[in-house]
Amino acid sequence: MLSTAHDADVVIVGGGIAGLSAAHRLTGAGVTVSVLEAAPVVGRTATVQLDGFRLDRTGRLLCTSYPELRRTAALRDADLRMFSPGVLVHSGGRLQRTGEVGGARWGSVHGRRSAGRGAPPGGQGSGSGVAFSVARALASAPRPRQLDQARLGASLARLAATPVDRVLARPERSAAEALYGRGLPPRTVHGFLRPLLSALLGDPELTSTSSRCADLALRGYARGRLCVPAGGAATLPELLAAGLPAGSVRTGVKVTDVSTTSVTTEEYGQVHCRSVLLATGARAAAELLPGLRVPSYHPVTVLHHTAPESPLRDPSLVLDADRSGPVSHTAVMSEVDPSRASDGRVLISSTVLGEPPEDLDRRVRRQLATLYGRPTDDWELLAVHYDPEAVPAMPAPHDLRRPVRVLSGLYVCGDHRDTGTVQGALFSGRRAAHAILNDFGIRPGTAAASLTAAA
Repeated sequence: MLSTAHDADVVIVGGGIAGLSAAHRLTGAGVTVSVLEAAPVVGRTATVQLDGFRLDRTGRLLCTSYPELRRTAALRDADLRMFSPGVLVHSGGRLQRTGEVGGARWGSVHGRRSAGRGAPPGGQGSGSGVAFSVARALASAPRPRQLDQARLGASLARLAATPVDRVLARPERSAAEALYGRGLPPRTVHGFLRPLLSALLGDPELTSTSSRCADLALRGYARGRLCVPAGGAATLPELLAAGLPAGSVRTGVKVTDVSTTSVTTEEYGQVHCRSVLLATGARAAAELLPGLRVPSYHPVTVLHHTAPESPLRDPSLVLDADRSGPVSHTAVMSEVDPSRASDGRVLISSTVLGEPPEDLDRRVRRQLATLYGRPTDDWELLAVHYDPEAVPAMPAPHDLRRPVRVLSGLYVCGDHRDTGTVQGALFSGRRAAHAILNDFGIRPGTAAASLTAAA
């Protein structure tokens, strides 16, 4: 401890993955922390348990290539369930396995594999295995599709090998405009890249997303595999919280005021400290720190259904390039992660981007019947979760590294300070922790030079 005249060296307001990530960096440097979370559980992206099902409130997708998943000790052994073998795209009225030559085929796969899900062993993909998979996929495809797949594979391979600083040096425009400058045919852009990026970034039109953010998202996809945490999105904050010293995290504590040396709570009055880190969403942070800019947001709605039998015996992510309804992407989550549905039951999770229509369930059922090729009349709607501020918008020009230091003793982090992804939230927590340690005069074990703009 730096002093015994306070309750903790640093009080972190907010128990999401950004604040908990910062807490790990600080405690690793010998700094005591107190994480105060207003909700009864940690993690803004909580998972609800209902009748044996584990239902995510948001439809956030992860990539195994996210650097912070490897850099954060508490997350290195996270059980990541991958969409295998990749992505199914509904285009031209039929499902196509576009993902056969996408994703991790050109780079290393990090994180723990799901047993029995077809993930390759070890950290690096096998060159001969990659070549065989690509050759098999191209040989079985019609000639125009073979060429499209080859061009797409080459484009993603180049992006996977491009250093981050070179990606960020590219001219910035909207993601929608940049999609047509890749030398790929329109059918590849509309039939794969646009629906994939919309699912990754939460922007259905890609007009309010910077091309640099889109490039980083595609680079992550090209270097890894799409995945979700086993047991639900709440698993990541739970792992982070469990890895902190006992008593560091307190839930059900609402902070009403902050200063550089204390926070005021409804439950415990003042909590004294050396510094305060706001790790809430942007709007909640701005209420405690007037003048903090609040970005616009992309709303997301997640619907969970159960069915008498699985409509797809395949742990793939299904994208709708035809845009035949409100659903952006869907998956039989009980195939991807059986722990989300007990007793062998079926769980289908679908994500709607933008404001949902009034007759949401009816339109979603009709669309899912088309996507899965099965009637959905006997499906049961388990839950609908609507989040009007699910993903912060990242329009061009977008500052990928917004300042985390307001002044000495007061800091802020979250996905609204970096990229609107899980990687962005984790990395902003790391940046904030380093800023605090620098002001404390402590040099962390990891040199500041290692804080590259990886996203």
